[in-house]
Amino acid sequence: MTERPVALTSSEDVRRLLRAGDEIALLDLREEGPFAAAHPLFAVNLPLGRIEERIAGLVPRRDAPVVLYDDGEGRVARALPVFAALGYGNVSVLEGGLAGWRASGGEIFIDVNVPSKAFGELVEHVRRTPSLPAPELQARIARGDDLVILDARRFSEYHVMSIPGGQSVPGGELALRVRDIVPSAATTVVVNCAGRTRSIIGAQSLVNAGIPNPVFALRNGTIGWTLAGLELDHGATRVGEAPTHANVARARDAAATLARRTGVRLIGPAALSAFQADPGRTVYRLDVRAPEEYAAGHLADFRSAPGGQLVQATDEWIGVRHGTIVLTDDDGVRARMTGHWLRQLGWREVYVLDDWADLPRATGPEPLLLAGPLPESEPVSVAGLLAERAAGGGPLVIDLAASPAFRKGHVPGAVFAIRPDLPGHPRLEGADIVLTSPDGLAARLAAPELARAGLSVRVLEGGTAAWQAAGQALETGLDAGRALSRPEDVYKRPYEGTDNAAAAMQAYLDWEFGLVAQLERDGTHGFSVLE
Repeated sequence: MTERPVALTSSEDVRRLLRAGDEIALLDLREEGPFAAAHPLFAVNLPLGRIEERIAGLVPRRDAPVVLYDDGEGRVARALPVFAALGYGNVSVLEGGLAGWRASGGEIFIDVNVPSKAFGELVEHVRRTPSLPAPELQARIARGDDLVILDARRFSEYHVMSIPGGQSVPGGELALRVRDIVPSAATTVVVNCAGRTRSIIGAQSLVNAGIPNPVFALRNGTIGWTLAGLELDHGATRVGEAPTHANVARARDAAATLARRTGVRLIGPAALSAFQADPGRTVYRLDVRAPEEYAAGHLADFRSAPGGQLVQATDEWIGVRHGTIVLTDDDGVRARMTGHWLRQLGWREVYVLDDWADLPRATGPEPLLLAGPLPESEPVSVAGLLAERAAGGGPLVIDLAASPAFRKGHVPGAVFAIRPDLPGHPRLEGADIVLTSPDGLAARLAAPELARAGLSVRVLEGGTAAWQAAGQALETGLDAGRALSRPEDVYKRPYEGTDNAAAAMQAYLDWEFGLVAQLERDGTHGFSVLE
């Protein structure tokens, strides 16, 4: 049977669609490490081995226009049948891949979540967002000045390292909670993150919301603090006060004004149903409250996307540029504040669903989104694996966890691997293979591919979590000599962790400072900063 020719999309056509506001998903099939080294501005990272796990969330409409690319590694050819099997019928290939994008004059960006980071730099450039350098903040702390320090990152990041005295108030919560945190209207508010973006957007959120207090971003965040030779806190647990009804009302009025000014529109259940029924519209339904609130009760079919993180890393939830975004909350503040930033980020269709009446509800964490049925695989229990090992030798255990998770803990003797590296790997010839992953999902998805290649493969029931739940110890670390793949699946940000080199941190800041000029050269962003 003759294979259907692969449809090609030129780099010029991608840029034309981006500028026109048409839906397009530009998907980079490499691992996050190579992706972070070079990619177009609006490319979304979807590694080949994670397609079945992530595509339904990133591209929920099966006939949305999808353009795939790699950098000559052959991943596109392997991905095309996967997309076809999952029912994606409007898939093309970027002509010439990443090299073709470069050759056509397309701008190349580094790092991850770049649209949001570049936008943050543009906001500071246009709005002249007030900021304080680390030594000045330290001097104010030492004098005992009337100030509060609000850390706009996720609590997990704040807990690792934070400014002394700072408290955790994730960016999407700032406008909702700040009035109950500050002692008075004269109290100075300083917003920080690890680098620059969430500091800038957080501080500007409070300025936009019209609080009377002096507001500053901590210039260069915890990186700037470290480069100034100052010590960070570790393990802090301070969190911002819960908002009172009176201050929620004040915050709601301010957020409603900003939503109107930026073109965020309110809809009800009927409009949401109409969006869902529109065959030419890709719809994202996102609950921007804290994950704990989402788990306690949310609208069915809405995903959890805390507002501050959604603005910081939109491409982790939304794969189709110019898709339709429907946000919701239960306070009238966070969805509007998030929406007013997304509109400035160039998303043309941003809506807030206020009316939850008669809509189905759900509880618990966000449900698993798979684009197809979970394939059957031959299982082996924890007890069975232990028995095989006790009998001598035992199978080759391959862990498909992300490399940071593998380092943190894995089945003793397991080897690290990135799924696309497995077919044809010489170490697998004749091996008795047991696949595992944190919850067993990635292992089950990978097993049929190896079985089709003629390999003997089973899956550890319940994954590594089941091994640990059975009282078995985990091994830590990642021995490069024993791994089947290089750990390039996760890009280590220069601001992550506590052992970062000063040169790398400074280079990261220098890169951020240059993003506004890159935006101008690129010409596809569509950003429009509220003035």
